[in-house]
Amino acid sequence: MTSTSFDVERIRKDFPVLSRELPGGRPLVYLDSGNSSQKPTSVVETMREHLAMHYSNVGRAMHVLGSESTEAYEGARDKVAAFIGAPSRDEVVFTKNASEALNLVAYSFGNRSNTDPRFTLGPGDEIVISEMEHHSNIVPWQMLAQRTGATLKWFGVTGDGRLDVAEGVITERTKIVSIAHQSNVLGTVNPVADVLALARRAGALVMLDASQSVPHHPVDVAGLGVDFVAFTGHKMVGPSGIGVLWARGELLDAMPPFLGGGEMIEAVWMDRSTYAPAPHKFEAGTPPIVEAIGLGAAVDYLTGIGMAAVEAHERELTAHALGALGEVPGLHLIGPGTLEQRGGTLSFTLEGIHPHDVGQILDDRFGIAVRVGHHCARPLHLRFGIPATTRASFYLYNTTGEIDALVRGLHYVQKVFA
Repeated sequence: MTSTSFDVERIRKDFPVLSRELPGGRPLVYLDSGNSSQKPTSVVETMREHLAMHYSNVGRAMHVLGSESTEAYEGARDKVAAFIGAPSRDEVVFTKNASEALNLVAYSFGNRSNTDPRFTLGPGDEIVISEMEHHSNIVPWQMLAQRTGATLKWFGVTGDGRLDVAEGVITERTKIVSIAHQSNVLGTVNPVADVLALARRAGALVMLDASQSVPHHPVDVAGLGVDFVAFTGHKMVGPSGIGVLWARGELLDAMPPFLGGGEMIEAVWMDRSTYAPAPHKFEAGTPPIVEAIGLGAAVDYLTGIGMAAVEAHERELTAHALGALGEVPGLHLIGPGTLEQRGGTLSFTLEGIHPHDVGQILDDRFGIAVRVGHHCARPLHLRFGIPATTRASFYLYNTTGEIDALVRGLHYVQKVFA
């Protein structure tokens, strides 16, 4: 059962795809929002309306359409800033996704154009991540270590899927710590305060990949106390092609531009250029205008429901799923088995059955969409000694009935392979 104040059936009507009938008359059961969420009509219509009636480039044209487009684009920045508790709208940088936001920050370290000691990086310096990271929060730091000669280190993961915040991983040589706020495989919500305390003691900066937390929980970047936060629009009922980097203003001021081109400049001569202040310093060229406006509409939608209500609904779904999946013989959950500090992402294996087969049968027979594979987190799967998992991930539009359908589907899969 879900909270009486949270009308999931009303919410489902806002998402046209959820009423779709798949070939063979199968109803769609969408349990893959950790990969990408579905979009409500309000987001689709906001983007369509802007494209049809208001579109022009932003920050350039003096005519009516240019003004309307710029106002809508910058209005989306205001909405995002308020949604995440940013102290200033100028601390919100639009990127094309969370991966670009993470790369933007990594680019600033060891960059010869940046003499700020917080960003200087070379042999003997350290970068710290964790074993549970998405590839987007591993590869940019590997590239940075290769580029600068710095050492890449990481926190391990315990057998029950918790971050092993071991002493000695962060040292006085650590310059940046970058971890997931919530794991995209385990569902684990990491102890940010504990990591932050260790980093601050060492004088290191801290970044969060919040792609799996901002869509599902109330997130206050100022309250978290970290330095950088990255997240993406397509996982929070918004469009793809738009992401966000939030960073403390004084750090953005100290960071060099990531890309050069139009709109990020203050003045250009043939031999040199000066740059616009943040956030525009990091938004070279024509930005993802309509996508940003769509993200603003997504923020409006989620704000109208209330993130505390979204979190409570998902918590009830997760409790139901943990109990129901626990009754499936041979199912092994990878990640925390309790509600403590975890979100609505459950990854598992079925004894003797490859996850690809599980996903294929669930889709073909029951119309249940789950994700299978290593979920762009191969090192985590290597840590558990498995090649892949099946992942069910929940969102505000899912129901306990859909979880029950998943369980029935898993029993059927087992009969097929019996």
